[in-house]
Amino acid sequence: MKINELVEESFTNALAKGWHDKERSVPELLCLMHSELSEALEEYRNGKNPTEIYYREDGKPEGIPIEIADTLIRIADFCGLHKIDLEKALEIKINYNKTRSYRHGNKSC
Repeated sequence: MKINELVEESFTNALAKGWHDKERSVPELLCLMHSELSEALEEYRNGKNPTEIYYREDGKPEGIPIEIADTLIRIADFCGLHKIDLEKALEIKINYNKTRSYRHGNKSC
């Protein structure tokens, strides 16, 4: 799947499931993206391996990879809602990063 196909599929599904019935603010949507990464951190803090996927009794998948997938889905949905060409933005940023100095001026992280 290409990036913009992910955007379209994520946005279309969110629309069909009612997640855009009411307008949401940009800060709220950004916080929802962040919350998925926080859930990935909690999985790690609970002793889960970064590659581990497990299933709840009701069949819902859980684990760090699933929370990262949720993050990408939230980002893709946002891009679909706001008509952002994520493939183009990624290409621009990746190409720019190739021109940056080693560790961007010796930043520690």
